[in-house]
Amino acid sequence: MKQLFVLSFSSLFLFQTLKAQKKESNDSIVKLNPVTVSPIQQSPERMSETKGNIIFSGKKNEVIKLNAIHANLTTNNAREVFSRIPGVTVWENDGSGIQINVGVRGLSPNRSWELNTRQNGYDISSDVFGYPEAYYNPPLEAVETLELVRGGASLQFGPQFGGMLNYVLKREAKKKFTFESQNTTGSYNLMSAYNAIGGKVGKFSYYAYNHSRSADGWRENSSYKIRNSHLFLEYAFTEKTKLSVEYTNMDYQMQQAGGLTDAQFKTNPKQSSRNRNWFGTPWNLFALNFDTKINDKFSSNTKLFGLIGERNSVGFTATPNNSDTIDPVTNQYANRRVDRDFYENFGIENRNLLRYNLGKTENNLAFGMRLYQANTNRKQNGLGTTESEFNVNIDGNYPRDLDFFTENVALFIENQFKVTENFSITPGIRYEYISSNGRGRFGIISGNDVPFEEKKISRSKTLFGLGLEYKLGTTNIYANITQAYRPVLFSDITPPAVTDQIDPNLKDASGFNADLGYRGTFKNYLNFDFSLFYLSYNNRIGGVRQFVNNDPAEGTFLYRTNLGETVNKGFEGFVNLNVTRFFEVENRFGNIDLFATVSFIDSRYTDFKIYSTSGTTPNIIITENNLKGNRVENAPRYIHNFGIGWNKNNFSATLQYKMSGKIFTDANNTVTPSENGVTGLLDQYNVLDLSAEYKFLKNYNLRGGINNLTDEMYATRRAGGYPGPGILPGEGRTFFISIGVKF
Repeated sequence: MKQLFVLSFSSLFLFQTLKAQKKESNDSIVKLNPVTVSPIQQSPERMSETKGNIIFSGKKNEVIKLNAIHANLTTNNAREVFSRIPGVTVWENDGSGIQINVGVRGLSPNRSWELNTRQNGYDISSDVFGYPEAYYNPPLEAVETLELVRGGASLQFGPQFGGMLNYVLKREAKKKFTFESQNTTGSYNLMSAYNAIGGKVGKFSYYAYNHSRSADGWRENSSYKIRNSHLFLEYAFTEKTKLSVEYTNMDYQMQQAGGLTDAQFKTNPKQSSRNRNWFGTPWNLFALNFDTKINDKFSSNTKLFGLIGERNSVGFTATPNNSDTIDPVTNQYANRRVDRDFYENFGIENRNLLRYNLGKTENNLAFGMRLYQANTNRKQNGLGTTESEFNVNIDGNYPRDLDFFTENVALFIENQFKVTENFSITPGIRYEYISSNGRGRFGIISGNDVPFEEKKISRSKTLFGLGLEYKLGTTNIYANITQAYRPVLFSDITPPAVTDQIDPNLKDASGFNADLGYRGTFKNYLNFDFSLFYLSYNNRIGGVRQFVNNDPAEGTFLYRTNLGETVNKGFEGFVNLNVTRFFEVENRFGNIDLFATVSFIDSRYTDFKIYSTSGTTPNIIITENNLKGNRVENAPRYIHNFGIGWNKNNFSATLQYKMSGKIFTDANNTVTPSENGVTGLLDQYNVLDLSAEYKFLKNYNLRGGINNLTDEMYATRRAGGYPGPGILPGEGRTFFISIGVKF
């Protein structure tokens, strides 16, 4: 590794030296033909007051342009990419980057399920209402910008509490033909190829890419292969009316190294005792987009979108203190467990923006509607093979075979009233109708089917919100308070055991987000955003232990219902100072940026009942306790990022340092780790990353970087089930080097 470390730096240094020598030997030519290189813009930027028929005034939001930052985009390194957005928690399950796991303000990062995740403005998660986990995200080499809107997004986009995360893909609308290729190699046999073409011919535009990547992985038993392809076609009837279609197809297989006990983690975090655990997710997304501008006052956008995908896992899912070994009698491994989900989702979303005058002031009215339906077929606990390779074949039927259906109708409207040219008030309202239905087979006992009692939950929800913004030159003060909710998930209405019961009056989680902040830019060298937030999360769902028929002699059962509330509050801050512009020496030294992203998070249970049992039948005792005052699991008390970037002529680099605080991994705030590694406090960690780029011969680039420069041993999460119970280590030191071309 030391040799690779030296090699990567030497390569970058060599190119910079050759460039300097060329400039020195051709000094007169350079003076006669100066080359102007635009400095990398400070990031993040913010949305304008209105964009894409959506009002963003008064809402906390960030826009990250990926060509303006340095990061390991090849493996979708979320730690680097989100470093300029305060309050983002990143789960690092593995180094593949296939699934981006991010959460904000102390909310769970699990497959970004507390966020409404989108690509080019349409849904990409499994089921927004019943199972909002994002098993897919586009390769970041194909992404132009990341758009994150916090809690105030719920009026325009619906759930979740965390807000909306949108991946905006690259497009080419200037030349007739462009070609882009980025080819990367790195640690542990990392091989990646991204190739794209695009252009505009008359009224016709197109863009297509294919991304293929494979690696053995930093940990044992963590190899993967992924392919992601995308096609975009657009026809412009006029400059103001366009129709486009796009299709995305992804397929991957990844080996799951599983979790570790704390003793195993301390001995060797790279080890794995699971070589038969696999995961695969074929995914298909499609969208039809119609965009028109009727006149200077009214514009409209309609998206028809859909998703057809699968979630397939196979493996030995016991805790890490249980070995997966060959039985000496059968000379075979134990049968693996197979779980499969099949998703079919379709929707249509219409957004409109009307500009109108009240007196001499122009106001903005955004309104629209959404229709959505989804079907999930869930097959679980299948008796898999005794093999080691990826294979989802089973013996017999799936004991659990369920169908879940979701229907949704939504209407939303927001109006930006400009009281003065500098002060605006934006009230809004959203109406939601949601119907969730489940049926099928819950299990098989003695060869007989155990039916799943059909459950249907229908409800109407109305959300209100209010945003304020006051402009002070190139800065503004903003405030927002908006109601939010999290629908009852499929897992909430599926009891773990046949004897368990579900509250027939189970309610969606509800609450609100509030923000108060000051943001903006000053001259050409300062970019900042400082804010306070408050997030109330009510009606959290949990299990109540009760007696069967109110008789201790008959035992107990688990009753799943709404139990309590959590509150997340804190401070989020970002500042970027261009030092050389501040001292007006950028012509001599290039651009040197210092940035800091700080967040302090206090996330606690304010009321949450829990129940435990003791004794044996008929002398069972149920004890009630309350988690009031406990910290919410997986919510660090602080997340800080500090960095320095340098850009001169054709060379640029960024060094950044992340600090994340301790987290409890269960609601009981267990400190001492359990023997199986499933519960226990996770320590704070600090990680250093370096990325750099050199551009040469006008169209070519050489990129490289080292992640976890100091080879820190750390972990961001523990798992109770998938992707393997126990502590999940973060990656140690790795490197990548990439060469690319675009013309």
